[in-house]
Amino acid sequence: MSSGTYFPPPVKAVEIPKPGGTRILGVPTVADRIAQTVVALTLEPRTESIFHDDSYGYRPRRSALQAVERCRQRCWKKDWVLDLDVQKFFDSVDHALMVKAVEANTDQRWVVLYVKRWLVAPLQLPDGTLQERDRGTPQGSAVTPPTQWVTRA
Repeated sequence: MSSGTYFPPPVKAVEIPKPGGTRILGVPTVADRIAQTVVALTLEPRTESIFHDDSYGYRPRRSALQAVERCRQRCWKKDWVLDLDVQKFFDSVDHALMVKAVEANTDQRWVVLYVKRWLVAPLQLPDGTLQERDRGTPQGSAVTPPTQWVTRA
């Protein structure tokens, strides 16, 4: 990967049911998933050191049950709850902002190169057609960003 010769193939789009419609997940090839995991593991030490302690989404060694437990602890201290979901977040991620966030967290040029390539890899729709992408990132890959990457850039 450090040679820069790897080019990601199209990401397979798979529709999954969701309340009120469907959600598109991007399923990378096995080779792509391995490559993305290498990049995610390269970025992890730096990004884990700057995430807020109460952040649980898309984090290693953190679970939904731990998040629920933290919420329960907080409920004993506060009489309000904030639930937030950024609608179509993954569909609208700005590629330039994502690259800026990655660049701020690594000095490895090959990491930035592959993130750029994954961001623009076409989406192969269920009917076989390819859809070019200039924004957004498919949910379901090892390098799909935690919301914190974009909000902390």
